[in-house]
Amino acid sequence: MSKSKGPLHLELVDGLYSFRDHYFDTHSVEEASRKQSDVALEMEKVLKKLNEMEGQCNSRAQFLLLKGRTLNIVAQYSPDAEETLSKAVKLDPSLVDAWNQLGEVYWKKGDLTGAQTCFSGALGHCENKVSLRNLSMVLRQIRTSGEDYSTNVFESVNKAKQAVQLDIKDGTSWYILGNAYLSLFFISGQNPKMSQQALSSYTQAEKMDRTASCNQDLHFNRATLYQYEELYEQALEGFSQASALDPSWPEPPVREQQLLDFLDRLSTLLQNKGKVKAKRLQSLLSSLRASDLGPCCNGQYQTPSGQQIKLEKEQLRALKSGVNAGVAVLGKVVFSLTPEQKVPFTFGLVDTEGSCCAVMVYNMAESWGVLIGDSVAIPEPHVKNHHISHKAKTYTFQSIRVESPLMLVVNGKKQAPTCQVAATVSYKPQSD
Repeated sequence: MSKSKGPLHLELVDGLYSFRDHYFDTHSVEEASRKQSDVALEMEKVLKKLNEMEGQCNSRAQFLLLKGRTLNIVAQYSPDAEETLSKAVKLDPSLVDAWNQLGEVYWKKGDLTGAQTCFSGALGHCENKVSLRNLSMVLRQIRTSGEDYSTNVFESVNKAKQAVQLDIKDGTSWYILGNAYLSLFFISGQNPKMSQQALSSYTQAEKMDRTASCNQDLHFNRATLYQYEELYEQALEGFSQASALDPSWPEPPVREQQLLDFLDRLSTLLQNKGKVKAKRLQSLLSSLRASDLGPCCNGQYQTPSGQQIKLEKEQLRALKSGVNAGVAVLGKVVFSLTPEQKVPFTFGLVDTEGSCCAVMVYNMAESWGVLIGDSVAIPEPHVKNHHISHKAKTYTFQSIRVESPLMLVVNGKKQAPTCQVAATVSYKPQSD
């Protein structure tokens, strides 16, 4: 019997991955709960056919690579995949695809050092997008302290960029670049440029690869960024879509419900002005003094450009959407609220006219906060007007975004530097 040159083996395995990656081309989202079991069933069929054809393959190493790829299609770590792929690279150390597959196996196993060695080794044989983007993921998962982790994240972005440059039409590489920028956003003082780079990369992923719209990780990670950017309707939709695409993944519906609960409580507190009784509220507001503005009223306020100016006191109702330059608002705290994710610390501010606004503070130390009755002044407030609709629920309110407690004046005093720390937000940093 003449031996096959291998295309049939490859066709079987490529077909298996196509079945997984294009599952929703032939199945509805309502069938998402069946995807894992359907893929596992197809994997068993392909394994059986491969084993029947084993003697027809010219290269033992290539056969083991194909078998290892098949075993590695599931999301969980497979000891059989590790054993098979380890044999493949021993037989042919130049087999880049086998090194990449083995690296993914180690990554699923939680052996990040082993994964890094495999991907770096593969790059030593041949520059390729798969090794580069997988190395980008591993670098972000290696948790080191301080500057070392920052260095890893910057290097992660560079590796993901290189992967995209090798094939600008590869949606997976664009998605992983988006995740790298997301990590960079949270370690670089929430630079808005990094946020836009992440969102742009996710958009490119969907543009280049129609299967990206069925990537639950993409929807979840982008929703995390949307929530931090206070684009709450988009965040809720993203968590909901991630949940629909992978019903077995518990975190997306939990995050969706947590955000809804936060918006429910916030809306109620804003409407009731923190449930502070009218007599007490009037007493609080009557105690406000010009001195509560602190440096916001005596010409000592320093703009981001370094200029010192005197701010004009303004009422909440007069504020416009966006940054209100040259003004400051002053009011009393009537409630505080912290979401499950701990970010942002939110409090209600009422001015002398009785208007109530949500103030959302980021990058605060865990020990920092304000109390009901505190006087708070906010220079050049960044105002957002929210109109949110999601699953028959609607929310309409105004908020002021404060990037750091150092921007606030509480009871006439600037806040100490120890009040500020970098924000940390949970997202899913890896994906196949």
